Amino acid sequence: MSAVGMAIFCSHLAAAPADPKGETITTAMDQKEVAVTIYNDDLALVKDARRVGLERDFNRLAWRGVSAQMRPETALLRNVSHPGGFRLQEQNFDFDLLTPEKLLEKNLNKTVTVIRTNPATGAETREAATVLATSGGTVLKFADRIETGVPGRLAFSGVPENLRDKPTLVVSLVNAVAGEQDLELSYLTGGMSWHADYVAELNERDDRLDFSGWVTLTNQSGAAYPNARLQLVAGDLNRVRRQPYGPREPMAMAAKMAEAEDLRQESLFEYHLYTLQRPTTLSENQTKQVALLSTTGVSVRKEFLLAGASHYYFGQYGDIGQKLKVAVFVEFRNKGEGLGIPLPKGVVRVYKKDSQGNAQFVGEDRIDHTPRNETVRLRLGNAFDVTADRKQTDFQRLAPESRHAAVFETAYKLVLKNAKKEAVDVVVREPVPGDWTMVSESQPHTKAASGIAEWKIRVPADGEATLTYRVRARQRG
Repeated sequence: MSAVGMAIFCSHLAAAPADPKGETITTAMDQKEVAVTIYNDDLALVKDARRVGLERDFNRLAWRGVSAQMRPETALLRNVSHPGGFRLQEQNFDFDLLTPEKLLEKNLNKTVTVIRTNPATGAETREAATVLATSGGTVLKFADRIETGVPGRLAFSGVPENLRDKPTLVVSLVNAVAGEQDLELSYLTGGMSWHADYVAELNERDDRLDFSGWVTLTNQSGAAYPNARLQLVAGDLNRVRRQPYGPREPMAMAAKMAEAEDLRQESLFEYHLYTLQRPTTLSENQTKQVALLSTTGVSVRKEFLLAGASHYYFGQYGDIGQKLKVAVFVEFRNKGEGLGIPLPKGVVRVYKKDSQGNAQFVGEDRIDHTPRNETVRLRLGNAFDVTADRKQTDFQRLAPESRHAAVFETAYKLVLKNAKKEAVDVVVREPVPGDWTMVSESQPHTKAASGIAEWKIRVPADGEATLTYRVRARQRG
């Protein structure tokens, strides 16, 4: 803390905020229940139910402990006990929090008391001063001089009404019945988000995997939610973007692993809702993990893929590349025991045990929201022992059909090499532009799409395989 902050905090007059006159204050001690629904994109819906004593007719209610990133225009206060005659008149969101610097800033051009202590005798002296400036340092005007910095402890006469120690929603309301009331405040807030993290472990033959999922929750909203009913919404909601209210400062996060507990899933409009089957506490500045699913023995397919490019079909290139990387993918269906639920978007991290039984990390990929029965496809990296050399062996520009279209005929030789001790199948995928015809080929292709030719080449162990083909393509005008 700065010298200014230390000096201000030393003042006993600035130790705690005074209760604003005429306010009924409700805190987390009055809380009966809190429910939090968190969305993927830094958004949450909070429902905070409290038992509060109100006067008849006009009340000024200070609801302390709301989120520091609350969107005040979304706040709605309801009287559950006596809805009749309950009317809201005005509300103010006070997120300007009490700090030494803020307290000094709010006393600009006002008089404070400077307290000095004699180091030899311990005697204290007090002197009045006016705060002239606080930006970039403190400037104080005494009766006979002006001083910069803080020459001692500062004492203040009180705390400004709109400066509070916690974010507070102040509501002016008219209430029909005096006494204890059940109130519920709901609002949208930033600062809370969640995402899914998945862990997969491949077996020795790479044809089965164990799969588990975790939901990772992050609370940086500036408030805590004890024993909350937690729900998560997966899906891409359309939102009107607004400027945030108040500053967002970086906060440290403390990791905490929750006990494994399944989330119940259901459809909600065009999204999916996950409900935790027990209350949980979302502490301020905390990351928490909750179990989503776990299953074993999922059937998986491994694929080696060499993907080409479209640019070399209308030009002369010769050698296109040597020791080209062959990508490695694994894929499985989101179905069967333990799966078959909508998978929220997130990162899948894949492991495999080595010869000593130690799980080693072998790659990761990000998946989007995946409905049940859809395929999950993961790119884990590039194969070390499987490579390819690609060469253009012929190129001809045939007579142009018109000023805006020309026909090209080009031939290629592709050598696939495998240094592994077992044979592998490599999928060669070539995006051929324009209108094209396969003139000749050493192995038959399939037309995976209108502009994609695809081959599946078996490459023997410690060996190589060659693919040659010739394509005639008409460039579209």
